[in-house]
Amino acid sequence: MKKIIAVIAAVAAFASAASASAAPEAAPAASAPKNSQQSKMATCNADAAGKKGDERKAFMKDCLSAKPAAPVTQQTKMKTCNADAAGKKGDERKAFMKECLSAKK
Repeated sequence: MKKIIAVIAAVAAFASAASASAAPEAAPAASAPKNSQQSKMATCNADAAGKKGDERKAFMKDCLSAKPAAPVTQQTKMKTCNADAAGKKGDERKAFMKECLSAKK
């Protein structure tokens, strides 16, 4: 319940900040770079267009609490490349592993 109230307060604060940014004295603040939470709020708010009431609250809660995808670690890359290299031997495997491990994923 506290989380829902916090989300509603954040949405209300975002809405009031958006309407206040139309004022001339708020223009410098609007041009400041957004932090990750502000970016997340803007994205979730745009995605929630058309939703109302409890449906919107539930969507905003899920959207704002979603964690970004974890970066691929070297260990994970190694496991994936090893699995994909099954059946390869010698120079073929060596070349494949080099290519696979150096690829940006």
